[in-house]
Amino acid sequence: MDNKTLIDKLAKELNVTNETVSSLMEGLANVIGECASNLDSVSLTGFGSFEPKKRLERVAVHPASGKRLLVPPKIVLTFRPSTSLKQKIRHGN
Repeated sequence: MDNKTLIDKLAKELNVTNETVSSLMEGLANVIGECASNLDSVSLTGFGSFEPKKRLERVAVHPASGKRLLVPPKIVLTFRPSTSLKQKIRHGN
């Protein structure tokens, strides 16, 4: 499902305009991004949690040239679905 289809479905489900849903989704993405950059996790009841993890710098080898490269540290955002979301997916509800 693409972003426009998701916004249309949410707007119909919530009985609000597409612009309202679009701005809410943009706001949610901004808040999750801010929290992740501060290494804070975000939990949404019934949906799941977004947990940032810091990866340390490491040495990697370029497969074609064999050169060793230093990969800088970075923050990776992981998602863990809630138990209720897992059950909904399993049972198709």
